[in-house]
Amino acid sequence: MRAVGAVDSRDGYPTFAPFGAEYSLDTRRGGGCGRWGTMSRMSSPPCTAFILTREEIDAPRGIILRYWATSAGGPVLLEFTGQEAVFFAPRDVEVPGGRRSPLALRTLDGRPVDGLYFRSIRALRRAREALRDTGLACESDIRPADRFLMERFITGPVRITGEPIARTGYRLYVNPAIEAAPQETPAFRVASLDIETEGLDGALYSIAVRCGDESAVFLVGSGPDAGALRFLPDERAAIRAWLDWMAWADPDLIAGWNVVAFDLRFLADRCKRIGLAFALGRDGAHARVYPGQRARQPARADIPGRVAIDGIPALRTAGYHFEDFSLEAVGQALLGRGKLIGPETDRAAEITRLYECDPAALAAYNLEDCDLVLDLFAHTGLIPFLATRAALTGLALDRMPGSIAAFEYQYLPRLHRRGYVAPDVQPHPEANPNPGGYVLDSTPGLFDNVLVFDFKSLYPSIIRTFHIDPLALRQPGPDPLPGFHGGSFSREETILGGLIETLWSAREEAKRRGDHSLNLATKILMNAFYGVLGTPACRFYDPKLAASITRRSHEIMLRTRDRIEQEGHPVIYGDTDSLFVALGGGYSEASALARGRELAPAINAWWREIIAREFRVPSFLELEFETCYLKFLMPTIRGSSEGTKKRYAGLRRASDGTLDVTFRGLESVRSDWTPLARNFQRALYRKVFLGEPWEDYVYRTARDLLAGRLDGELVYRKRLRKGLEEYTRNVPPQVQAARKIPGFSGSVVHYVITVHGPEPSQLRDSPIDYAHYLDHQLAPVADAILGFLGSSFTRVADPQLWFPE
Repeated sequence: MRAVGAVDSRDGYPTFAPFGAEYSLDTRRGGGCGRWGTMSRMSSPPCTAFILTREEIDAPRGIILRYWATSAGGPVLLEFTGQEAVFFAPRDVEVPGGRRSPLALRTLDGRPVDGLYFRSIRALRRAREALRDTGLACESDIRPADRFLMERFITGPVRITGEPIARTGYRLYVNPAIEAAPQETPAFRVASLDIETEGLDGALYSIAVRCGDESAVFLVGSGPDAGALRFLPDERAAIRAWLDWMAWADPDLIAGWNVVAFDLRFLADRCKRIGLAFALGRDGAHARVYPGQRARQPARADIPGRVAIDGIPALRTAGYHFEDFSLEAVGQALLGRGKLIGPETDRAAEITRLYECDPAALAAYNLEDCDLVLDLFAHTGLIPFLATRAALTGLALDRMPGSIAAFEYQYLPRLHRRGYVAPDVQPHPEANPNPGGYVLDSTPGLFDNVLVFDFKSLYPSIIRTFHIDPLALRQPGPDPLPGFHGGSFSREETILGGLIETLWSAREEAKRRGDHSLNLATKILMNAFYGVLGTPACRFYDPKLAASITRRSHEIMLRTRDRIEQEGHPVIYGDTDSLFVALGGGYSEASALARGRELAPAINAWWREIIAREFRVPSFLELEFETCYLKFLMPTIRGSSEGTKKRYAGLRRASDGTLDVTFRGLESVRSDWTPLARNFQRALYRKVFLGEPWEDYVYRTARDLLAGRLDGELVYRKRLRKGLEEYTRNVPPQVQAARKIPGFSGSVVHYVITVHGPEPSQLRDSPIDYAHYLDHQLAPVADAILGFLGSSFTRVADPQLWFPE
């Protein structure tokens, strides 16, 4: 057994208590403490489970840590009693309260620290508050339930050794030994929830839920029960019946669409109003819903033993992008079906009508929303993705996005094993944004054979190559690697590079196995490291870290551009990690592809030589040949001869052998342009790229517009960023239209431009202003490409030159 405060220097899994015996090896103080704890109950075989929820509770004999998990044998509850919360402070700093013990750990600037142990979370908070203005508290803001797991390198999967106690519906382990288990996606039991109400704060109509083959709709009213439909006399009875059903079905996850901010929040508030316990947790535990503050602090639900997964932030976290994240829009986009009441109907009025006149139809509508959510989750693989992400990062399944928490969960225990502790998060009022990725000036034009090269995971590769790391920055050593803004980095004291290497290998293995969830989760986590180090909300924030990544990337992009142009190929554009190289018309498709495949490895070899010579470290930079655009448009900034940035279009061969037109940043992929402009751009550019006649198409489109044959494509869809009353000057058209909608309370406005200005599309009274759509939708789209052909929209489609058909 090591001495008190002994710290392992390795970055791998620990073989002893992270802070020695003082960190609860004593079973009287903390029960079994992971793989280092006393295994007092060994008669049952180990149980493998996946942690769902975690909480800490103050109790008379110390803190109780509680973890609900799911396993092949059903729900599991882990309880660790008599625990202490801990944070750290420099040895020469007085801290009121707590038990103090010297540790062989230091702050990042080298000051020895003591561990401060508290029998209650309340006492820890009082001590932390006493140090609030000094900035000397270290890791006092880490939740005890999180620290207990992270110091054992336990993320989601856990192996439990101990004697379970049978309880109704679950097994209880008190002070078992636990350790990290191999990553597996458990067979979660998922319930989909959806409610129907009279508006945001009106009466509750019905609650629908689906779990496996079982379903129920609890409808407030009277009538004969039929199938899944059950009538209840009032809201209290309906919610009580739903809570009983949830306890019977016993799901691990509760899925829905805006399920936390609306469905669960509504039900929790209604329970409070009618004096009913919101006992949605396992074993009858009370659940709480916190409304949050929009995107900055999303709504969340604490449900002991169950996790609420909202499809909207989950899809965003998984990299999905939609113009409209409503259930109707996403269902149509991914499944080809939507709600039973379509968007063309006044949905609120129709729901009320069904409630009053056709409750069976309302129940079917309500339950179809549940089924639509489950089908979307299955189609996108959201639950396997979130489980893989949790197993990689230690984040709870519903923690989104959580990049900073994920970084700290991985980094802190490895930092401790190097002998250091981290500071609390500090305010940085002077923080300046770091420069982003380098964007090269573009060369506008219509090009043949444009090769696109990407640096594979450029920022993680830079971190790994140049040892950019919080510990390496604070302990640079005698022969550091140079950074930027005065930063330099140790050749030895680096943690982040090893983490990236592990994730990199896991991602390559995921690609080999076709494991989409692991591939995506590792990619997102690695790419988040730069953003984490560049935000003042991170405890390791230092402008030198982020600047040493971005400035190095600028250098790499510029030197790579120069090296490629030495080969005689002009680089017409570059953005963050991509370079666009124009070969010109002297290449066939096959020879252009061959040149791209030759150039990438040559550049990589050149970089290996440069970095070995200039920095004496191996290079992890890897330039990849991504694609060849047979035709490529780089437009100009409207009204200027200067090339655009982040906006282009190109023709390339898809994996199935067909020719496909790709758009980036142009009107066809922007939701603030009308379907008219977007459809027109897709068709026109394809014709130009393929060398097909295009003049008649432009002419006919303009004629059809003026003839009213395209009225269905003229609706703008724009989102309001603040309340209607907050727009006082320079009122945009979407606000003007929204103010014409009686009782408008949404955030998205659909409108058209009429001769009397913007009007809601569903309430239009005035004739459409077709000249607006000619001048502001069709003409800009056409001129972006026709200018390079010596033509223009007006020249081809000027109404004054037309003759009657």
